[in-house]
This record gives sequence, structure tokens and C-alpha cells, in this order.
Amino acid sequence: MSSTYVIGLIGSVLVLAGIVEMLRRRQLSEKYAVLWLVVGLLLLVFTIFPGTLSSIAALIGVAIPTNLLFFVGLIFLTGVGLHLSWELSRLEDETRKLAEDLAILRLDVEQQRQDRIEP
Repeated sequence: MSSTYVIGLIGSVLVLAGIVEMLRRRQLSEKYAVLWLVVGLLLLVFTIFPGTLSSIAALIGVAIPTNLLFFVGLIFLTGVGLHLSWELSRLEDETRKLAEDLAILRLDVEQQRQDRIEP
């Protein structure tokens, strides 16, 4: 076993352990958990069986397996960034609507107080 293999294996196990620990502490939402667990498991599989990435790269026609890994990672991170931007936009809209509703409710409460004071 080469030192690169051992380092990769330890790194993969640490990534998976980190994901599981974040889930256990409820620091990672369940809707993202499956995605990150799949990524962690794929990382572990590619570490344990390094020929798998080479086989997939040869099957697709990519000359260097590392290029395939970087390309898939780029696509994945682009998708994650796009999804997070969508979530942020949705939450900003929801926050704006809640702030408007709160302002209306405060105005109603203030008017009711005024009505009680001035009969």
C-alpha cells in the first residue's frame, strides 16, 4: 500500500465521518444529507478502487481520469451554487413578505391601541 493510497483512504473516511457527525448534530439539513452522503461514498469507492475512475474515464473517452474527476466536480459545484442561489432568492422573498406582514400587524395593533385610548 502506497502512502498516497493510505492518505486518500483516511481523507475519504474523515469526509464521511464529518458528514455523519454534522447530520447527528443537526448542522446539515436532511434535504442535503443524501447528496453529501453519496458524494462521500463515491469518494470512498474511488479511493478503495482507484481503477474504477480509470475505467469510467476510458469508457467515456477521457484520456486522463483526473480530468474526468475535475469536470464532474465542476459540474457538481456549479449545480450546488445554482441551487443555493435559488434557495437564497426564495428565502429573501419570504423574508420580505414576512416583514410586510409584520408591518401591517404592527399598524393594526397600534390603531387598536389608539381606539382604546380615544373612545
